[in-house]
Amino acid sequence: MSERRIFRTGFADVYPLYVTKAERKGRTRAEVDEIIGWLTGYDEAGLAQALSDGRDLATFFAQAPALNPNAPLITGVICGHRVETIDDPLMQQIRWLDKLIDELAKGKAMERILRG
Repeated sequence: MSERRIFRTGFADVYPLYVTKAERKGRTRAEVDEIIGWLTGYDEAGLAQALSDGRDLATFFAQAPALNPNAPLITGVICGHRVETIDDPLMQQIRWLDKLIDELAKGKAMERILRG
């Protein structure tokens, strides 16, 4: 695995950015938490623990209870890259989460965001 700075970034540092992005567009923290839970399997207590213990994004995804089997259905462009063609599994997982939060901020319905 190539070591990129984003992998060492604290989850607690990016989480408020996700929430702020969603709330600026009229969405809620609860919806952000639902998306994170859908993708990673973290429940409310697990998410609170991840936010409080200082884990980085690499550890956050490595310790995720269960990545959603429908995650590969997440497609599209984020930061100029197609998420379905990213080779590094960890970078792809990070970009999946970014893409889902983008969809939330753009007003997409939760059932569509969660590939339901």
